[in-house]
Amino acid sequence: MKLFHQLLVAPAALGLLAPVAANATELNINGVSDYAATGEQVTSITQFSDVYPTDWAYQALSNLIERYGCVAGYPNGTYRGNRAMTRFEAAALLNACLDRVTEVTDELKRLMKEFEKELAILKGRVDGLEARVGELEATQFSTTTKLSGKAEMTIGATSYGGDETDELYDEDGNYLGDTATTFSYRTTLNLNTSFTGKDLLYTRLRTGNFNENAFSGNGYTGKQTQIEASKSSANSLKVDKLWYQFPLGNDFQVFGGPLIENYYMLAATPGVYKHVLKQFKLGGYYGAYGASTSPGFGINWISNRNADYSDPKLKLSANYVSKNGMVSQTRDQFDSDGEKISSGGGFGTENGKGKFLSQIAYGTPSWQVSAAYAYSQKGMTVGGAGTPLGASTKGYSDANQFNLNAYYQPLDSGWIPSISVGWSLSSYNLPDGTADGTRSQTQGWLVGLNWQDAFMRGNRLGFAVGQPQFVTAIKGQGKNDTGYADDGNYAFELYYDFQVTDNITVTPALFYLSRPFGQRTGESGEYGGTGADTFSTLGGLVLTTFKF
Repeated sequence: MKLFHQLLVAPAALGLLAPVAANATELNINGVSDYAATGEQVTSITQFSDVYPTDWAYQALSNLIERYGCVAGYPNGTYRGNRAMTRFEAAALLNACLDRVTEVTDELKRLMKEFEKELAILKGRVDGLEARVGELEATQFSTTTKLSGKAEMTIGATSYGGDETDELYDEDGNYLGDTATTFSYRTTLNLNTSFTGKDLLYTRLRTGNFNENAFSGNGYTGKQTQIEASKSSANSLKVDKLWYQFPLGNDFQVFGGPLIENYYMLAATPGVYKHVLKQFKLGGYYGAYGASTSPGFGINWISNRNADYSDPKLKLSANYVSKNGMVSQTRDQFDSDGEKISSGGGFGTENGKGKFLSQIAYGTPSWQVSAAYAYSQKGMTVGGAGTPLGASTKGYSDANQFNLNAYYQPLDSGWIPSISVGWSLSSYNLPDGTADGTRSQTQGWLVGLNWQDAFMRGNRLGFAVGQPQFVTAIKGQGKNDTGYADDGNYAFELYYDFQVTDNITVTPALFYLSRPFGQRTGESGEYGGTGADTFSTLGGLVLTTFKF
């Protein structure tokens, strides 16, 4: 109402205060009297015969008439909008509008008096809400934290085949294979916090109950049958990832945190194949991209990062993580008898179990080629019992690792799939005194295909084949007395993502592993060999994913 008063009174007051532009002989006193004395109140602008929709003030005049009803015309039905206003006419218009304002004010006062108690209650509630909002704003750590989550349920089983499968029993007759059907879950909560709009504090919480089953990485065939959707935490919710990243200039991104893996700090993803088995991750998880959640930091650069998304870009990355980066002592500790009582560590030390990873990539969202190099200290190379690499290499040697990857994905979905290919090489720097027969080199390769909108919009079909990790050289004389490994472990997977709703996906999957123990197939001993010349694993599962 105050704004209306200002708009209404200002021109009228100027008219009353302005010098009289016309002399007495020019002033039509009778016209003023007619204007001021007209008793018919105009209720619609269409009552004026000389006002047209094309007039520049048409809408403003219409609002004054229809909303406030304080505009009068001349008895002959004209408004005479192009005629200069006299002081008498301004006084008449101002008086009519002030009468209407007084009527509205009196009505408001009556309503306020009638609902005085209700208004007081509403005012109290609003004051209380303002206090609560103020308290919340004072105690929250960020106004831009977003929570997203995912619950994944897996039901499935594995079976084993090949020569002399009775070797799955130990000398006491206990069955060593894990072929029972299991039903497990993994739940993930992601907290994405930004303080400036360009930075990110990432916190991931996870829990799961896979434990010792075939899909956890801790079963009889170890990491070869581990699926990506597994987590073994005995139902305990844990902080799984924690890091902070921020831009440096226009094209750099800096990372640092106590719980991060190397590949999260890369500017380019090596492949676009969506996998079920973890060993198909990133175009070959056991090569340069193998990682462990550890303290670390990194930086990446993308040429013209903020330019058109579809333009080809050069991408460079370098990062470092240390598995023992939270350990304060730098060297192993021994007692008086020479027995080791504790392991050393430290960030950037020789006992840190560190990994330095660098990557160069070039491409667009539709295609890309990349190369990576990693130097991994002993204890950081991915391997261990239940993999073709074997535990001895994992624990006692550094490694130089290389990866070459490329992918293509069509812009439009159809029968042409996205194609991801990768090759990896790991060369182990075995220390003096390492026993003959220890693996000194491994390689890996894979081809992964994805069909988007397969058979139905929103669904996906996936197939991959490869040798994620196989031994290509050994120290000294090998099992065939040639110095070369007798390996040949192949892995296959086939799955179909059925999009039930936007937030629910059901994924049936099959996988087959030929010689999952690789070189150790046919050996009996601590590394999990079966004693048979051939050995294979067949697995099937149904994964149901709920996103929220």
